[in-house]
Amino acid sequence: MKSTHICIARHGETDWNKRGVLQGWLDVPINTLGRAQAQTLAASLVGAGFDAVWSSPLARSRETAEIVAAALGLPEPACHEGLKEKHFGAVQGIPKNELAELNPALLEQILRRNPAAEFAGGETLDEFADRVMEAFTDIGARHRGGRILVVTHGWVMDVVTRHIHGLPRHAVLHIKRKNGECVWVEVAQDLTALPAQRADMP
Repeated sequence: MKSTHICIARHGETDWNKRGVLQGWLDVPINTLGRAQAQTLAASLVGAGFDAVWSSPLARSRETAEIVAAALGLPEPACHEGLKEKHFGAVQGIPKNELAELNPALLEQILRRNPAAEFAGGETLDEFADRVMEAFTDIGARHRGGRILVVTHGWVMDVVTRHIHGLPRHAVLHIKRKNGECVWVEVAQDLTALPAQRADMP
């Protein structure tokens, strides 16, 4: 069977991104800059030959995907629950400057984007990583041999980045994907890997 090429993009900016508020599963729309970032992303992907667009069901991702799909003349994006951002539990909706007073140790872990950070009422490292990888395996299987655009979230992209570079799930990365940034991956025939050798494609 042929492999599936997937371009994974982070959603456009939201006001909460700008203010430093943890969003998680809370629904926050993209702002004016976020919409412009979506248009810029679409312009950079003209001619990529996508067969379909998938998105997290959260508004910031879904609206970004809708803008890109419309600009590229593609059908309405499909949503996949597995593409949602990590659930940050009790600290969702709390600005980071407030969290600095409430729980400075946790804030330090969040700023480091430490995947092993524990969130009361939220997802564990493995719960989150498992559902993300299952989502990409599922999408890859649905579009075997195709080229797909997936719009999702920053911590989701961290999971993928660790996987394609052969890093352990608990590894702290020294990068943060920007709003509108994308990375190409390949879902292999066995439906279990996003190989490091195809981490980025021209």
